[in-house]
Amino acid sequence: MSGLSQLGPEVIALGAIWYVVFLFSATCHEGAHALVAKWGGDPTAFEGGQVTLNPIPHMRREPFGTIAAPVLSYLLSGGGWMIGWASAPYDPAWQQRHPRRAAWMALAGPAANFTLMLLAAVGIRAGMALGYLRAPEVANYTHITEAAEPGGAAFAATLLSIAFILNLVLGTFNLLPVPPLDGNSAVTLLMGRSTALKFMDWTRTSGYGMLGLIVAWFVYGRIFNYIFPVALNLLYPGANYG
Repeated sequence: MSGLSQLGPEVIALGAIWYVVFLFSATCHEGAHALVAKWGGDPTAFEGGQVTLNPIPHMRREPFGTIAAPVLSYLLSGGGWMIGWASAPYDPAWQQRHPRRAAWMALAGPAANFTLMLLAAVGIRAGMALGYLRAPEVANYTHITEAAEPGGAAFAATLLSIAFILNLVLGTFNLLPVPPLDGNSAVTLLMGRSTALKFMDWTRTSGYGMLGLIVAWFVYGRIFNYIFPVALNLLYPGANYG
């Protein structure tokens, strides 16, 4: 609690916005996994109550990733950003029988995040068209857009900024083709069935999950320096963010 008091009320309020956006985004991500798995013939996550936008089942399954990790990451970053995780169960035997369906199930999570990012982008562009928002001179994680005038639009600008950046991060990070990220299963769409099955067997039994996360985080930190300006310049054509 001392860390929170040192951050101050404005940073605590900003953290609350980060957490609401994170929890909703993670819930949509895992709910999409669960729904597409059900469509593909695996009811495991559906029967666990995870085909839902209610965050409670996801929080119960991953309390550290959905509660502790976001708060800790926000505190350790000095109120700069927030990250965490959730998960949806699936039947490994179903994945073995239907590797392509499992790959589409894996892609559903990032697809949900990209959808939320695009909705945030639509909100930003609509706010600009109405004269409430504008492109910032310098963009950062909580400042993708800004209020054109002081007032209530400042809250909307912060909310839309965090929704845009957080879902950009969740979507692109999870596409990295290393275990245990979604891209590790999704990449099997580029393989033949026998190769895909061998690849899944190897990644499931290799025990490289933690190593994969470490490698992914190191690599992602480098490539995000290119992803971020590309996303900004797509949001604001002709702005030339560097």
